[in-house]
Amino acid sequence: MLTFLGDDDFLKNDIRVNPNLDSLGALGDLGWYCIRAILWAHNYELPNTVTAIRDPGYNESGVILSCGASLNWKTDGKVATFYCSFLSNLCMDIIVLGTKGNIRVHDFVIPFNEKVGSFYAVDNSKWAERALGCAPEPTEFKIATDLPQEALMVQEFVRLVAGIRNGEAKPENKWPVVSRKTQLVIDAVVASIKNGFVPTEVVY
Repeated sequence: MLTFLGDDDFLKNDIRVNPNLDSLGALGDLGWYCIRAILWAHNYELPNTVTAIRDPGYNESGVILSCGASLNWKTDGKVATFYCSFLSNLCMDIIVLGTKGNIRVHDFVIPFNEKVGSFYAVDNSKWAERALGCAPEPTEFKIATDLPQEALMVQEFVRLVAGIRNGEAKPENKWPVVSRKTQLVIDAVVASIKNGFVPTEVVY
């Protein structure tokens, strides 16, 4: 889930709400992060189908301001949902659920603290006696960094370009493939909305 409340100026003038500049709105911006996180959690395996959730929000120009969808992997029964919006309070949560545990990240796009990345994990959760709580409590894991994520991205980009320029490396194939898969899911969400919120096959 990725949301933030756009102010009046944003909702009127930002390129992300202009149909001639970014017609996918919240889906093309915030939804991209959500879908990429979902694909990461599924080892970048594409879902078989995508079904948009009914009643997305639009502005007067027809740009999506809020929407969500369900992604389904028929081979193993996995399901993922996401919601993105320019109309709700700031939220950047990922929850990954499994049969034996779960992981929660509360700031997956822009960290609350640029020097620490944190997440919570728990396994074998049970109700406490008489269901007066649960145990064990989730454990917080913190990963410290000296540089903010933006600086680390530039540093990695420079390393990759230098490796190619110096003949020590070749362009990585991973990121173009991951970007294309992310866009295919975005396109399937749009198709599902346009076709009455029906399950839409994702074709690679």
